Amino acid sequence: MVVDDHPMWREAVARDLADAGCRVVATAGDGREAVRRAPAAAAQVVVLDLNLPDLPGVEVCRQLMAHDPATRVLVLSASGEHADVLEAVKSGATGYLVKSASREELLDAVRRTAVGDPVFTPGLAGLVLGEYRRLAAEPAPADSRTPAAPQLTDRETEVLRLVAKGLSYKQIADRLVLSHRTVQNHVQNTLGKLQLHNRVELVRYAIERGLDDGA
Repeated sequence: MVVDDHPMWREAVARDLADAGCRVVATAGDGREAVRRAPAAAAQVVVLDLNLPDLPGVEVCRQLMAHDPATRVLVLSASGEHADVLEAVKSGATGYLVKSASREELLDAVRRTAVGDPVFTPGLAGLVLGEYRRLAAEPAPADSRTPAAPQLTDRETEVLRLVAKGLSYKQIADRLVLSHRTVQNHVQNTLGKLQLHNRVELVRYAIERGLDDGA
């Protein structure tokens, strides 16, 4: 699903995706329309502008993720401001691309987002990882009760450690000599065991436990 309030831009993105073999199941011109259409559209990837009338893109992202945590959101924005990037990631976005990206970069980003890989405009990935670390350093709420740590397999822990280092699923697969699908399955199993909803929460969990340290 493509969400953008500029008709020409929205139509151009949808056309490029369709021409590349993607199935565009819906488009929306504002935030409320996107939230309303999302359940029926059941899009695997939502290409989302941040600057929308009536409902900000970050709030649209939060609502989409609340409805279906499996939804992948790729923000496509004119803004490269760090604050916008971090808000998008904290709202659940899988990736963030600025609108100056080429058609090929957009198509590659959509494909990678569809399989859960984090995709960021060059120069922004380090910023996001730094935010993960900052969030992990924050104390947990005083009234939270920590349950017994779930048991992860050695392989799940190994994959989690590489996720915390910021590697894509493809990079993890290459390093561990596994298929891309196997890495995805390990991540999904880990999310289920830890009762987490997305990669942002998963990376935070890993960093809190020091799994991003070491080789």
